[in-house]
Amino acid sequence: MRLRSEGAEATYRADSAVGEHSARHLRRILRLYLAGWGLLDVADAAELALTELIANVVRHVPGRRCQTCILPLQAGGVRVEVADGCPQLPSAVAGDELAEGGRGLLLVAAVTDGWGVEPRGSGGKTVWFECLAAKADDGVAEG
Repeated sequence: MRLRSEGAEATYRADSAVGEHSARHLRRILRLYLAGWGLLDVADAAELALTELIANVVRHVPGRRCQTCILPLQAGGVRVEVADGCPQLPSAVAGDELAEGGRGLLLVAAVTDGWGVEPRGSGGKTVWFECLAAKADDGVAEG
């Protein structure tokens, strides 16, 4: 695990092999960072999306190794990135409704403000999502 500072904001980065209980540990870390940044309003969505990305690593990445990054956004919000060495790119496609898997990225898309997949030059990919904090005037009608 390594903490680094970009400007005044601390960020989190860890390289690890993940298992069945890793998502719980990473959710706690994410919530601590969000609390420190005053972003608890996005915690539930961010934790759910992070859980889905880690579950994909556990299910689909040989060796289950990944790098997890938690970064504050200047606009007010958080970006979470999960990178791995598996070249297979995920897709958010609704599959058979009786299938046990295949809905994770659809869920990520539903609860976040944006997500994507970026192939890495060294092989593998980075799957990311962003959750933006609500602005103080969101939902307020103009008079």
